[in-house]
Amino acid sequence: MGPSEITNGIRVQVRPRFSPEHSDRQNQQWFFLYTVRISNEGGRAAQLLERHWIITNAYGQVEEVRGPGVVGQQPLLKPGESFEYTSGCPLETPFGTMEGTYRMVDSVGDHFDVVIPAFSLREPNSMQ
Repeated sequence: MGPSEITNGIRVQVRPRFSPEHSDRQNQQWFFLYTVRISNEGGRAAQLLERHWIITNAYGQVEEVRGPGVVGQQPLLKPGESFEYTSGCPLETPFGTMEGTYRMVDSVGDHFDVVIPAFSLREPNSMQ
């Protein structure tokens, strides 16, 4: 896995990769896949309610994406459990970055944000 961050006992690890089969360089469309592993290393169950992504391309243009859950799910993680999913992100440049937060609620009803560590999206051999 790539970058990792722990917030309130919830670890988020991300592994990004370029997807040439979904990209169309001639039309300035690069597609990246990222696999996220969310692990509950704390003492209370926690459920992922919402996601907030900040996506920045090579020109510094920022797009924010908010929505319920991830890949159509709002996983409940008991202590010691993990949830892993893969999703994708199109860019109009061959490199950029992503970061964000997951909104969680724990078993006693406390809401908190979990940091998604910043990671790079980069076509292999592209100039940065």
